Amino acid sequence: MAQKSSWNSLFCCFTPQDTSPRTAGSSPSCKSFSSINSMELLSPEDLSLTLAGSNLYVFTMSELKNATRNFSNSNFIGSGGFGPVYKGFIDEKLRPGLKPQQIAVKYLDTDGTQGHREWLAEVFFLGQLRNPNLVKLIGYCYEDEHRMVVYEYMDKGSLENHLFKSGAFATLPWMTRMKIAVGAAKGLAFLHEAEKPVIYRDFKASNILLDPDYSAKLSDFGLAKDGPQGDETHVTTRVMGTHGYAAPEYIMTGHLTTKSDVYSFGVVLLELLTGRRCVDKKRKPREQNLVEWARPYLKKADKLYRIMDPSLESQYSTKGAEIAAQVAYRCLSENPKSRPHMQEVVKALEPVLELKDVPIGTFVFTLIVEDDKGEDGEEKVRVEAKRRDDEKPRSHHDRHKQKYPNSAIHADDVFQWNGSYARSLRACRRSLSNNRERGA
Repeated sequence: MAQKSSWNSLFCCFTPQDTSPRTAGSSPSCKSFSSINSMELLSPEDLSLTLAGSNLYVFTMSELKNATRNFSNSNFIGSGGFGPVYKGFIDEKLRPGLKPQQIAVKYLDTDGTQGHREWLAEVFFLGQLRNPNLVKLIGYCYEDEHRMVVYEYMDKGSLENHLFKSGAFATLPWMTRMKIAVGAAKGLAFLHEAEKPVIYRDFKASNILLDPDYSAKLSDFGLAKDGPQGDETHVTTRVMGTHGYAAPEYIMTGHLTTKSDVYSFGVVLLELLTGRRCVDKKRKPREQNLVEWARPYLKKADKLYRIMDPSLESQYSTKGAEIAAQVAYRCLSENPKSRPHMQEVVKALEPVLELKDVPIGTFVFTLIVEDDKGEDGEEKVRVEAKRRDDEKPRSHHDRHKQKYPNSAIHADDVFQWNGSYARSLRACRRSLSNNRERGA
């Protein structure tokens, strides 16, 4: 766990450094983010002084144009409430002393849902915070009307893309999902445990970025807030965030605490378990709100399989899923005081990464081509299915496999010679799926 840090120590104890127009200034400033945020306009010089000692690069518009090929469409990565994001590359050719690396440049859209203050929060928080589970801010651009932030480039993109864009990405394996959950939990715990806590306020799948090893890093701090101080129990603020992830008490009252982030983490953990979006209007009415639909199953180990992501194909740790479900259940408590602290969440989930009970596969299919041929001259083909002795059926689908092991419904490779057989097989699959939905 990274060492705790306080805003006082971050902003009031910097020693003078070499002054340069292309790096954050050197004179220390003891302004808090709330005082900076209240200013009508913070000049580039004032911001540079405030971020003294942060080692951030202050890029020019011209430099970032060169780095992104003039913000070309071929370098476009995506967009959000902040604005478009472009991939780029920096090295010593752009500026002496720059480490060669790929970057991501977020360009503030002044007509978007976020503005100068959100951009300022992004630069302010990530300019001072350093942790393996927070995306690294390399620098920023504050020139005329242009506002940009420059991050390290995250090769694997966002968790949202991997979970919900199945056509473009392979299914995330169980252990990778749990690794992401633990990493994201550590990122939140780091924020919450600072001497002056930081409330993230916008924890969601699209803000969790993944590096080449699928380590999770939190990004997009535009909505982050300083936590309550002294005897304060909460921060009262305008309700912002993303529908489906925000804690119910925050939506109702505008009261924001670290436990609001804990609720949002529970929603994302539920998305990792189920492979479903927190809100999905394309589903049946009773299944459109993920939390309401899944919550009753989280404390019932014998029912948990009903909400697990079908794309995992039962290749997950039963014990690990039960632990993760229990953690999600606590995080999603309607009473904020009943929710765990994020450090408790980390301690509960880390042991899941050590469990070795993820099944290799329920069935081993053997294709046997017999030497003799039938009357029609075709080679005889049969598929043999064998269950591993140490596997126990955990769902209706598995129980059906055990009772009818030779059923073509369960074959991975189906050999068919006419269209009617294919239609019949699909009908059987639909029937079995419907029975499972009813809990048969």
